[in-house]
Amino acid sequence: WVSPIMIAFTIPAILFGSLAGVYVDRWWKKGTLVISNLLRGLLVLTLPTLLWLSQEQYLDGKIPLGFALMLVITFFVSTLTQFFAPAEQAVIPLIVNKQDLLAANSLYTTTMMALLIVGFAIGEPLLALADWLVDDVFYGQIGKELLVGGAYAIAGIILLWLKTGEKSENLSKDSPHVFQDIWDGIVYLGKNRRVRNALIQLTILFSVFAALAVLAVSMADSIPQLEADQFGILLAAAGIGMAIAAGILGYCGQRFPRIQLSLWGSFGVAVCLGGLSLATQNLWLALIITTFLGSFAALVGVPMQTTIQSETPPDMRGKVFGLQNNAVNIALSLPLVLAAEAEARFGLSSVFLGLALLVVVGGVLTWYISHTGKVKQNRVE
Repeated sequence: WVSPIMIAFTIPAILFGSLAGVYVDRWWKKGTLVISNLLRGLLVLTLPTLLWLSQEQYLDGKIPLGFALMLVITFFVSTLTQFFAPAEQAVIPLIVNKQDLLAANSLYTTTMMALLIVGFAIGEPLLALADWLVDDVFYGQIGKELLVGGAYAIAGIILLWLKTGEKSENLSKDSPHVFQDIWDGIVYLGKNRRVRNALIQLTILFSVFAALAVLAVSMADSIPQLEADQFGILLAAAGIGMAIAAGILGYCGQRFPRIQLSLWGSFGVAVCLGGLSLATQNLWLALIITTFLGSFAALVGVPMQTTIQSETPPDMRGKVFGLQNNAVNIALSLPLVLAAEAEARFGLSSVFLGLALLVVVGGVLTWYISHTGKVKQNRVE
């Protein structure tokens, strides 16, 4: 039952990621953030009513109608998320000075990872508490929907006070075909070496972490002190490491070239993945290595996201962030399918070593391309 919901959430990311980025460039980004949040909240809040109306009804006599409606709601919530994500990334350069982008992205990453860790820890009891509190008033377990839908709505209302400095002249005046706009974004990535390399680095990083989310289950199962369903402990350790490193980057990361930070991070991630291949029987060693893995991942993710934001002109940000959203979602989806199969065929340690090799090759290749491009540019000048 969970798999169809995950598929319904993933399909819009693959289908509409690039398309949504095009419209983000044509629309007010603040308005996109506010409306997408409010609509997502409204969709979640309609779930209890839809489930109540569809009780005891089935499609083809097998699939509960309520479950089908839940899939539809999930699909539309995910579709709205495809508009929110590029708008969110495009707004950051509008409200932060260019020299402060690295610090801003570090703060963004730190808070995001910290809340993900907190979410894993208190999500289930918090949702259960919401159901318990609401049940006393409405005599129905709709607390989960009220909490999640209300959170979306509150976020949308808070964003009404966001000052982005957007002006009508900054929006795309002409409206070519949407596929032409997508192609323009692809052409821009082909010409801008630094942005393209940053996108490749982020795609590889997200692929590795998606695979790690799958492999963590097998790894937890192989560690004597853990059960398979406690794999979240390993992921939380990686999140803690990422949050710490992102905080440090925000304080002193401006002193180092972003491509250099990325190269160091790639080597660090590769070493940690290699270490995990040897730590499948030791809980404390695995926790230490995954914490460092998250730290080195921040050295890749934060500078590369900052590069994309600072190097992309305002009229191209929606297109580029839409393409990034598309690439990242594909990078998150494929390992979910391939990692388990690879682990079953080649073994856990071999898959970790393969991922380490992928990270090293990607890091060295993007550093080499950026370095040779810089040398050529200096010769021309």
